Amino acid sequence: MSEEKRNGDPRLYQLLEELKISYDYYGHPPAPTVEEAAKYWKDLDATHCKNLFFRNHKGNRHYLVILEHTRELNIRDLEQRLKQGKLTFASPKRLKKYLGLNPGSVTPFGLINDTGTHVHLFLDEKLRESESISFHPCINTASLVIAYRDFIRFLEHCGNSYEYVRMYD
Repeated sequence: MSEEKRNGDPRLYQLLEELKISYDYYGHPPAPTVEEAAKYWKDLDATHCKNLFFRNHKGNRHYLVILEHTRELNIRDLEQRLKQGKLTFASPKRLKKYLGLNPGSVTPFGLINDTGTHVHLFLDEKLRESESISFHPCINTASLVIAYRDFIRFLEHCGNSYEYVRMYD
């Protein structure tokens, strides 16, 4: 697909090409929430994710929590499972600083902007069962579908720490 037609950060597409990670690109109207995005995912064969950006109560640690989009998340329960203390959603300013993203476009692809690897990821262990997975390409007017194994290669390349957690019973 030509560069002019792809929405999102051109550096992301360049990195995916360098890592030899193939993807399917799907442009769509702005989708700042999972509910809105689900309208455009209905025909895509992939695990679609909910991506939540948190900070701890001191504001000195940041977390990206990724789980399947239909899962309900209780933040108090999440705090107990992650054992990171009280969590709150990070501000738009922090989202921009650490991931280079705007609200409504949270995606692990924003890790390309976390040069100091400040953000730790918690991945729902159920995601391991996925063959392919989809995320916004740093903007909420498109979705990219990649193989799950390639997503893990992307994370390894970025260097951010991550771990699997059982997010729900």
